[in-house]
Amino acid sequence: MSQKAIGLLETRGLVALVQGTDAMLKAANVELAGPMKQVGSALVTAVVTGDVAAVKAAVDAGAHAAAQVGEVVSVQVIARPHDDVAVVLPSAPAGKSAK
Repeated sequence: MSQKAIGLLETRGLVALVQGTDAMLKAANVELAGPMKQVGSALVTAVVTGDVAAVKAAVDAGAHAAAQVGEVVSVQVIARPHDDVAVVLPSAPAGKSAK
């Protein structure tokens, strides 16, 4: 985990998050870190991982796309997360191996 950056996109509503997640995955070489998570009060979050430049590009594209159809609540890129941060991240979907 220490070599990968983390990008988070949080929106109000699932439609905006799906649109933003699609844009993130198409914009750069990043991986979705498990299923999208519902936070509560209609807040949903997607997490992507990859190298810092790719994550930054992906999150910027995702935020822009999500803002076109809904409300972006928060966007964050963590360049070199501590290894223990992996404990709170969603795990990869079943059947998909981590790179």
